[in-house]
This record gives sequence, structure tokens and C-alpha cells, in this order.
Amino acid sequence: MASPKIPIAPGGGQAAGEDASINRIRKTLETRNGAAPEGQIWLGDDAAVVSAPGGGLVLTTDAVVDGVHVDLDLVTLSDLGWKALTAAVSDIGAMGGRPLWALSTVGFPPEMGSEDLEELFTGIAEACERFNCRVVGGDLTVAPRLFASICVVGTLAALGHDADPRHDGDLGSDGDLGGEGGPGQIRAVTRSGARPGDQLFVTGPLGGSAAGLRVLRAAASNPPRSGRALAAPESTLADLYRRPVARLEEGWAARVGSQGPRALVRSTGVSAMIDVSDGLSIDLFRLAEASSVGVRLFDVPVREGASEVEALGGGEDYELVVATSDPEALVEVFADADLRTPIHIGECTDDPLERSLRGESLVRQGWEHPIASER
Repeated sequence: MASPKIPIAPGGGQAAGEDASINRIRKTLETRNGAAPEGQIWLGDDAAVVSAPGGGLVLTTDAVVDGVHVDLDLVTLSDLGWKALTAAVSDIGAMGGRPLWALSTVGFPPEMGSEDLEELFTGIAEACERFNCRVVGGDLTVAPRLFASICVVGTLAALGHDADPRHDGDLGSDGDLGGEGGPGQIRAVTRSGARPGDQLFVTGPLGGSAAGLRVLRAAASNPPRSGRALAAPESTLADLYRRPVARLEEGWAARVGSQGPRALVRSTGVSAMIDVSDGLSIDLFRLAEASSVGVRLFDVPVREGASEVEALGGGEDYELVVATSDPEALVEVFADADLRTPIHIGECTDDPLERSLRGESLVRQGWEHPIASER
């Protein structure tokens, strides 16, 4: 995020600020419109899972606003487009799904020209190419401040070369798309399924995006001599902020399991996932609160050049936190899929108020939009 991270005071697992407002909105909608039908997932997770005629869909939306999520003095318009699409598809990955289509709404100030819009949509298109997603529609509007809002529609069904014979190409039309399932059922991995004793993994080191923002701000304040670019690892960190990567293959492998040469079919024992979009600490709090479990961290994997503070509270890393009852299977499945080895960081406990790191209290920290509780 271009704006400073907002530290959130420890709260014994209680939601605060933005999370509390989301809960109030959810309750208002449920009171007026009813709760999600059994087997579907609406508000409260990384993405929604619904039954549709002929199949189930995974739905999510995300927005990037100039001056809130990015600073255009530090990134390009194409970077903004990339980040907007990536933030949305990462939510699909956190449910174990694959993105299919996207709708983009872009608001732009009057002084922006068509070439500027073309640059922004070039970034969106580049991200779509990277994550195998297609923009099929959207809207343009003049606005006081530049923003890009992306809605992504995804699926839990196997696609093309990786078709899963257990699913028979079904998009989940049995209407039972969330939680645990039996053979032939396609189910999302939610943030609410973790159980005491499950082991916690993360798909990669953290803090790179926040460190990249720090590097870019420092370079803007003290420009390098003419013609001299950022040196490694600073340039790598800057790229992690400008062009983060959603971990779709990891999310898919965690949910579907292995069908590689070592095992015809092997479950990973995965019970819950969440993407690290707002910071490891706050996103772990969200998983723990949704699952009614405690969290005990042994370690925090920190990206080279970043700090542990940036890893815990920086956000926009888009690595996945995975809870599993079968750690060995998870590691083997990732190996079968030629993915990076997931990193063991802790475990879920039976004390729903526990939030600890190396035996000390884990502070709830990360990005959360400041929303006033009262007018």
C-alpha cells in the first residue's frame, strides 16, 4: 500500500475498524435479503461461492485507488492495472479456484487522456495473460480520483489439461460448494475450516512488497545519480511491490491434491486458506476468528531485504496461508506440482483467544481502512 500501514492494537481476537464494519454490513444484508443457502458462501471469506445453472462459480471484487493503495509518483499506470487484477484473482486462489473472466470499472479524473487509460488497461491485460483470465466487460466513468475496481468470476472445476476425473467436469451443480466434501464434490477451501492441531504453512517468504514500497519511497526522496538504476536486491523488492504475483497454482494444488507420478490421488488435508493481502498478522487473526481456533506461530519467513515488521504487517505479498492436518502430504503435493516447498510457520490451537509468536503475544497489525464507528 502506498499509504502508511495502520497498526491495529491487540484485541484478543476481536474484529476492529474495517472488519467490524464488514460484519455490520453482512448482518444488515442478511436481515433484509436472507443468509446464504446451505452449501454456498457469501460475505465473510476471500471470495463468494454460489450455485448457478449448470455449475458453481467463485466471485470476488477488489479495488485500487490512487493515493490509498498506490502512489503514482512511485508506480506506473500499468502497474496500477496489474495490481488491481492481481488483488482480485488472489482471492480466487485463496478459495482453491481458478479465474475465468473479469469485469473492470475504472474511474478517472478529467485530465486523464486516452493514452493514460490505454496504459492502465495494458497492465490489466498483462496480469490477465499471466493468470489466464479475460476481461469481458466493464465501465468507464469520470471521477475525482483515479481508481480501478475489478470483479473476477472463477471456478472450482478442473480446466483443460489438468481435468480431474474425480470431478467429471462438473462445476459443482450439486449446490454444495463449501466446506468438506466427499468424492465427486467440488468444494472451496474457506478461511473458516481450520481445526485445533492443524499445522500452518505459508507458500513463500513475506514482507517483500512493503520493503519494495520502502525502497521506492527512499529512491524518490534521494534520487540516484543520473543513469543509475536501483541495485539488487532493491530492484527485486521494488518489483514485488509494483507487480505482485497471485499464488493460483499453490491454491489449486492445496485444494485438489496430487495426481502426479508419486500418487494417483492424494489429499493435502487442507482445512483452511487465506491470502496475505493485508499482512500476515491481521490475516491470521481473520482465519483464526472465522475458524474459532487459536494461532501459535513458531517463526515468520522474511523476504531478503525486508524486516519482520514488514512481513507481519506490510501486506500485498499475496502468498497463501494454509492450514492442514497432513503436513507431509501438503509438502509432497507441492513437490509433485513443481511448486516451492511450503514453509511451516505454526499451528492452530484449541484456545480460540491464543495469538502468539515464539511464546509472546502476537500483535494484530496490518492494513485496515479507517472507518469511523459513528457519524
